[in-house]
Amino acid sequence: MTTFKQRMASGEILAGTFLKTPAHEMIEVLAKSRLDFVCLDAEHAPFDRARMDICLAMARALDFPVLVRLPVGAPVEMLKALDSGAVGVVVPHVDSVEKAQDIARAARFGEGGRGYAGSTRWAGFATRSMADVLQQSADETIVIAQIEEPAGVKAAAGIAAVDGIDGLFVGPADLAVCYGKTDMSDPKVLDAMRETGAAARAAGKAFMTFAANSDAAPDLMDMGVSMFFVASEHAFLLRGANAEAEALHAAGADKGAGPER
Repeated sequence: MTTFKQRMASGEILAGTFLKTPAHEMIEVLAKSRLDFVCLDAEHAPFDRARMDICLAMARALDFPVLVRLPVGAPVEMLKALDSGAVGVVVPHVDSVEKAQDIARAARFGEGGRGYAGSTRWAGFATRSMADVLQQSADETIVIAQIEEPAGVKAAAGIAAVDGIDGLFVGPADLAVCYGKTDMSDPKVLDAMRETGAAARAAGKAFMTFAANSDAAPDLMDMGVSMFFVASEHAFLLRGANAEAEALHAAGADKGAGPER
């Protein structure tokens, strides 16, 4: 976790996924994979405080970088995720410079910002000095602004320039809906993604997005994407199950297998 922010900022290609199942066993399993990170989807999946907390406890124990996509960009939601051990937060619906400034402030220590507590899991349960904890925040904490409305695309350059915003996540599904489209690959959506990516690059910030699978990587890399939130464990589970079932069904058909009569 201590080097993840630097890896992200360097432009290294990072592969992760959204976790929809609020179970610490999923963290334990995925930490054994070749994924670089996981993002708990507290916006669209049933993560309450307790289940988020135990997932983050497992992530900390295994030194596995885990982000949390918050339900809203409220300071209290950031505090819950960061104090519990998240390496950073993904904040939805950031469509103005003012919102970006607010979330950057709320996630960092200082006047008007994140409330200080040295007794949290993230801070080491009161075993470390204030100076060490403050330095950890500067070195480790990540704030990602999710751009998913036309207003956010228009403001992307200003949002990316905000001190404390570490990356822009462009949301193709919400953009498609906002533009009145039903396809994330619509030219209008792709143009918005390119515009957002250019804004991130100009500000020296990481650029990331959702990808249904790795087949999308070449085109997204051409846009400047370096951090990929690939599908979810739900999708991985279904793909694996369907691939095995289809292979067995096909093998049975080739051998003429069928129910005994």
